Parts: sequence; C-alpha cells; structure tokens
Amino acid sequence: MIINTDEGLQHLLHDLHSQKRIAVDTESNSLYVYQEKVCLIQFSTTATDYLLDPLSGIDLTPLGEIFADDKIEKIFHAAEYDIICLRRDFNFEFNHLFDTMQAARVLGHPKLGLSSLLEEYFEVVVDKRYQKANWGKRPLPPEMLDYARLDTHYLIPLRDLLFGSLQQKDRLRVAAEDFTRISYSHATPNDKPCYSSARGYHTLDPHQLAVLNELCVYRERQAFHANLPPFKILSSSVLLEIARKNPTTVDELKDIPGLSDKLLHRHAVGLIQAVKLGLAQPPLHLNHHAKPSQAYINRLERLKKWRLQRAREKGVESDVVLPRDLLEEIAKVNPHSDQELSQIMHDMPERFNLYHALIMDTLKERQP
Repeated sequence: MIINTDEGLQHLLHDLHSQKRIAVDTESNSLYVYQEKVCLIQFSTTATDYLLDPLSGIDLTPLGEIFADDKIEKIFHAAEYDIICLRRDFNFEFNHLFDTMQAARVLGHPKLGLSSLLEEYFEVVVDKRYQKANWGKRPLPPEMLDYARLDTHYLIPLRDLLFGSLQQKDRLRVAAEDFTRISYSHATPNDKPCYSSARGYHTLDPHQLAVLNELCVYRERQAFHANLPPFKILSSSVLLEIARKNPTTVDELKDIPGLSDKLLHRHAVGLIQAVKLGLAQPPLHLNHHAKPSQAYINRLERLKKWRLQRAREKGVESDVVLPRDLLEEIAKVNPHSDQELSQIMHDMPERFNLYHALIMDTLKERQP
C-alpha cells in the first residue's frame, strides 16, 4: 500500500498500533541535494508492505508514538543511519529495536549486507541498481517502489531466524545492548573547519590551508544556492590543486587538472576571489592534539590485544566484543576496581558481567 494521504496514514497507524513487530526502512536523497531529507519510509507487517511518502505533505507526527512504543518491536537493517535521519527530520524517539545487521555481526556472519542475508536465508536475489537512486523525485517509478518494498518485506522472518541463532549461541543479551545503544543514535554537530570537507587537506602547508578554507567556503555557498551536494559543484581534488598553486588569473586556472571549460566558465571569478581572500588571511595551522601518555598507550594496546584474542575465539569482529570508544575510555580512566569499571560500562551490563575480570586483569598486567 502506498500512503500519501491523511486517510491512508490513519489506516497505517491503526494497523501498526495493533502489531507486536514491524519492519522499517527509509530512503533519502543525500546524493542529489545540499540538505538531504527522508523521502520514503517503508513499513512491513506480516501481512502488508507499506510505502509512506513524507514528501506528500501529510503530518507524520503521530508516527512518533509507534517508534517510541516499547511494546512494538521495530526491526531495521543497519538502523543507525535511518534513526539519525528520522530523528533529524521528525524529532522521533526510539525504543525496542532489533537491528538485523547488528544481530548478524554479533553472530559472526562474514557478509552483513541485506542482499547477502536475503540470498543466504531466503534465496532471494535483490537488484541493487536503485541503491543510489534519487528518491526525492516524484512520481517514483514502479520498479523503484518494488525495490523499496523488498527492503522491509523479509525483515520480520529474518529477525526471527537471527533471534533464534542469538538464543542458541547465548548472545541475545549482548545484541540487545547494541540495539539499545543504536536507538540513541543522533547526528553530531559539525563544528569542524570548512577545509576539513576536502579530503587530503592535511597535505597542505598553513598558507595553502588558508586558501583551501576559502575555496571550501565558496563551494559550500554555491552548493547551497544550487541545492546540490558540494561534490557536485567542484571536486575536492580540484580545490586541493588550486590551493597548492594559488592561481590568481583565468589563464593560471586553466592549468588546474579536472577543471573543465564548463566549470571554468561557471566558477573562474569566484575561485580567483577565494584564492585572493585566502592569501590575505593568516596561515591556518592544524590542531594537533596533545600526545597521550605512554602509560595510556600501553594500556590501550594491552586491551586491544585482549579484545582481538577474544573476538577470534568468538568468530566476530573486535568491536563486537567491546566498541572502540568504550575501550578507549577504559584505557583513559584506568579503573582500579570493578565498581569504577561498572560506571564506565553502565550501558553495557552484559559485557561487564562477561569481561570485567578479564579487563581488570589486562589493566593490571605489567609490560616488560
């Protein structure tokens, strides 16, 4: 069912409120606009697949009750990005998730993509041609709607199979910790300098970096006005080359690799102005964080070695044993008791129960 009217939304809400488990996915348009937005929300129950159109103008606020309801399990695949987008666009909060990709990671599956899991469990081959499609265009052709539908159609039976495996391997509580952690996912404020949007900026000297920053500011401004992603205005490689050579005339700009005649005609004046403005600015020095102590480095290396060994024993990736940020926090704080360690691992009680003694022993080891 395609939902693009208030009446359709009411029908959808009535059905979702009656369910114990629902499958959810989203499609966005980050490759086609300056500021991406959620363009499609897919829901599946055991009986019906729904495609909800957020661009149709209907008020999606009532969906917040569904996502926050701790009695309805919301099943995603790779939920983190979907949750970030839904929280950003609609301010939804999330409770009671099941992430089939994270469940597969906890189980040690070598291939984690939804298409791989569908092929493995259901012998379904998914056409991937629409993974990078423009979901913001309307109307969406039938083949794109069919593609979107498949993203949730099998999630409930896939969840049941993975749930059974997690129970069998006694890893359900570990996975549940991850699901709760994922439910808090949110976009982090972008307080980085503008030049950091150009990959390779660290290869420039301070004067070139000041020029690159102005070039990136120009690109952002043009992207905003054109409502396009910055990379579709000018590539980072072009901006880096301009920053290295500092051309101040059109003839000098013509020597920049990757700057076509079309781009030159469109951006020559703005690029030259940005270069001149950058040359007039004070040099920019990269912020190098203070080097951590050798004691911290030693603790972290011991913890990483222990984590890798444990991961190999379980047949999983290292961060399934302990996430990287948690490992670094433990090495930083250097807890001297189980109580101190439990405070650091307060949102991962199952992993604390499993590993607290091993972690404390690892921290107490002395390097020769």
